[in-house]
Amino acid sequence: MQTRTLLGLLAFVLVCTCSKVPMYETLIINAMIYDGSGGEPYLGNIALEGDSIVAIGEFDAVGRVTVDATGKAVAPGFINVLSWANVSLIEDGRSLSDLKQGVTLEVMGEGRSMGPLNAEMKQEMLDNQSDIKYEIGWSTLGEYLEFMEDRGVATNVASFVGNGTLRQYVIGYENRPATTEEIEQMKALAATAMQEGAVGISSSLLYAPSRYASTEELIELSKTVAEYNGIYISHIRDEGDLLLESVDELIEIARQADIPAEIYHLKASGKHNWHKLDSVFQRIENARSSGLAITADMYTYPASSTGLHTQLPEWVREGGVDAAITRLADPTMRDRILADIEFYHPPENILLVGFRNEALRKYQGKRLSEVATELNKSPELTMMDLMVEDNSRIQVVYFSMSEENIRKKIVQPWMSFCSDAGSYAAEGIFLNRSTHPRAYGSFIRVLGKYSRDEELITLQDAVRRLSALPAKNLGLDRRGQLKVGYFADVVIFNPATVKDNATFEEPHQYAEGVTDVWVNGKQVLKESEPTGALPGRFVKGPGAQ
Repeated sequence: MQTRTLLGLLAFVLVCTCSKVPMYETLIINAMIYDGSGGEPYLGNIALEGDSIVAIGEFDAVGRVTVDATGKAVAPGFINVLSWANVSLIEDGRSLSDLKQGVTLEVMGEGRSMGPLNAEMKQEMLDNQSDIKYEIGWSTLGEYLEFMEDRGVATNVASFVGNGTLRQYVIGYENRPATTEEIEQMKALAATAMQEGAVGISSSLLYAPSRYASTEELIELSKTVAEYNGIYISHIRDEGDLLLESVDELIEIARQADIPAEIYHLKASGKHNWHKLDSVFQRIENARSSGLAITADMYTYPASSTGLHTQLPEWVREGGVDAAITRLADPTMRDRILADIEFYHPPENILLVGFRNEALRKYQGKRLSEVATELNKSPELTMMDLMVEDNSRIQVVYFSMSEENIRKKIVQPWMSFCSDAGSYAAEGIFLNRSTHPRAYGSFIRVLGKYSRDEELITLQDAVRRLSALPAKNLGLDRRGQLKVGYFADVVIFNPATVKDNATFEEPHQYAEGVTDVWVNGKQVLKESEPTGALPGRFVKGPGAQ
């Protein structure tokens, strides 16, 4: 059998040699090519050799592997600008929930990154591990990303360095201004991360210790990152009542540090704030007109997801989640905490999705108001008791946005897309917890629901904003477009059938319609099923040395 296969291959090579028709490792034929530029699609072939695209357009060739893309679209791999796959990929490197949506690059590090770490931070990470257990054999961000590449992942990986991580490394969880010396220490750590390959610096100003940074501190850190052509990206300080002021802060940081800046998962949270989104757009447009490179990203659902702890009073949250739980468990403080709780989101709009304690997982998929009724307690007391019993912040979904605003954001030409979630498999350990459907559907909804079904944007613009736009914003080398010489991150999907299946009630459901995916020239999804190949790489930012 092996002899016959070898003879067949030799005969194939002889035919190619004699006819002078070039032969490529992979040939995609009859492709409707959406190259990422936003221009009109065109029919042609794409040849892959090694990790690169080596030919594209109309040409005669043969392939060792030939894939017929008749009736389908071929696009550059999509980029998840805000991924929390940093731990889920340690457990399962196949990255299936994102891969089945065409994502070929996970960009991590929203305010907190996997490095740099000191001994105390490593111990905290070990103490806070839940179902997924892992050793921490790295100290710097670059070492973590190299660890992921060596371990094996289907998608590429990249990361910002988080200002919260820098602050914890130097200051801990103290809520105070950084000294000049401490800022210099953080700047040195940021410079090292940029040299290692970070794509920029991030902040997450709703959470400790990132939130304790002043505007001036963020400007100084951003100036260092700008020297390496990085970007400043932020979960801004407030997405509700102080939304406009928080957008102004990001724009001021960009102006003072002379750095491109992006708003993570742009939203107007809380019904009484929905009308502010138009003013946000105007501020961004004004800044862009003045020469600032301001952009934003979004997930395609009218509900957010974060910790239940964000509903606690500010003084209770002082010092981070562990400190908050210690206060909640203190009998002498409970009456004061109860008196100070004011739900920003009504309990009936809070869906419980993630518990560490297995005994509490019976409440996953229920609203906080439902659980309070079941336990015959007030929502305030229920929240406090659950957090203490779970010894965690408890992951929840907040139904806080409007579908109309989702549509308004979709059409903005400077808007790219994210999941703000891990990349999971709909099996095994991942089923122990619920999640937000954005982990399984945020990108495919751009192609299906909003482009094809609602016709808000053209398919070519949808592809551009899933690929070329974020690649340009992040300063990535030869990523984000289908061009000769670019890395072969390629997606084949059926525009007529792409569909998200995940729901808030049943989120662990894969998207449909993406049939084939290549990462660095290796096929990782074939006929909608993973091949087992793990060719993902550590994709470095423009300042890498």
